[in-house]
Amino acid sequence: MNHSVSHDALGTHLDWRLEGVTARMIDWFWSNMEKGFILWHPEQHEALEWAVAPRHGNPIGSIHIAPQTWDDGRRQNLYIRFEKLEDVPAEIRDCIVYEHVVIVGGLGLGEECLADPDPMGYRLHQWQKTDEGVIGKSSAIGTRRKETVEDGKVWAAHCAQEIGNWAVFLPRLYDLYKVVTDTRRNLFADLSVTGKGRDARYTFIR
Repeated sequence: MNHSVSHDALGTHLDWRLEGVTARMIDWFWSNMEKGFILWHPEQHEALEWAVAPRHGNPIGSIHIAPQTWDDGRRQNLYIRFEKLEDVPAEIRDCIVYEHVVIVGGLGLGEECLADPDPMGYRLHQWQKTDEGVIGKSSAIGTRRKETVEDGKVWAAHCAQEIGNWAVFLPRLYDLYKVVTDTRRNLFADLSVTGKGRDARYTFIR
């Protein structure tokens, strides 16, 4: 994987490019994270569970529990929600430049955060097809809980490993699950958007 890291007043950004992975495979991944979460980062991820499961065709509002330990040694039992684009601050949506988008909000580190879910910050992942595979950008943006450049560097190292591992496991995992036609067990949501920046809207999700 080719990638680069940058920091600005908004947060930390990872620009990346993968070969052999399609935009549809990444779309599929976000509704089926429990199937590949440990493969996404074998050294730091534990098994993922859904506090609120996604629906076929629409993962907005789903919440996954993502236990993981980063390079700095912190174990985090993160509760992460798939956000509706219109609910995310405009300055974050201004970063949307590619054709497929997911924005998730980090709600907290335990079940108590579900009582009053207010994101500590956001992760914006976006991608689109190229002749060889996909090009994309991932951003870490703190809001209620501000993130330092050092925090951003730790996240970027973690994220780069995740994105790079897509090329290792995602094509095979996606192909294996083609035999599962029951959409209760093999979901899919098209995460393409119409428009860019704060004007971006999901093309097929309502």
